[in-house]
Amino acid sequence: MEENQQRAVVTGGQGELAQAIVAELAGCGLEVLAPGRAQLDVADGSSVADYFRQLENDGGVDLLVCNAGLVRDGLLLKMSEASWDEVMDVNLAGAMRCAQAVLRGMVKRRSGHVVLISSFSAVKPPAGQVNYAAAKAGLHGFAKSLAAEVGGRGIRVNVVMPGFLPSKMTAHVAGAARERVEHGHVMGGVSDAADAAKFIRFLHLEMARTSGQIFNLDGRVMS
Repeated sequence: MEENQQRAVVTGGQGELAQAIVAELAGCGLEVLAPGRAQLDVADGSSVADYFRQLENDGGVDLLVCNAGLVRDGLLLKMSEASWDEVMDVNLAGAMRCAQAVLRGMVKRRSGHVVLISSFSAVKPPAGQVNYAAAKAGLHGFAKSLAAEVGGRGIRVNVVMPGFLPSKMTAHVAGAARERVEHGHVMGGVSDAADAAKFIRFLHLEMARTSGQIFNLDGRVMS
């Protein structure tokens, strides 16, 4: 990393949104790391600690984007405890582990930004996503409390809901379910990863006083 160059880490680095964020931030001169699960398993505390310890020894992290996620959709009556735990462990506890790992260095530097990637399911969930909806809604409370905790130390925490994006994780949403998503979008169709990436870049570089906020980039109306 060059002197005075900012470093960003985007978890879940192999996904479509992560790659869009990488391209957008790198285009603005940031050093961007996008580890996949083999390099950073957010469900494994040792993996998280080891990964970020190495970065702290080499200048630290200025922006953490907690993007790693998975779904294990199903009705609660048929959901196993393992399916519940896995979704919570990656989507919610994984974000906690990563944020905790970077905070000490950010506090020392009195600067840093944590962006948590949430979902429309956090505020208007469909049937069959009790685990995912609960995990993503949990991120909202987590972000607001953490923002209050670290704001006085110059650290920002925000949540971005990018909207329904075509991806491997949403590939199972097809047929009538996909049509409902598209028809519910007031502009028609679905959201775009590049647009979400541009917003995250703007939020990080241009909105230095904004923290503790939930940004909904979706075109579906929240009631």
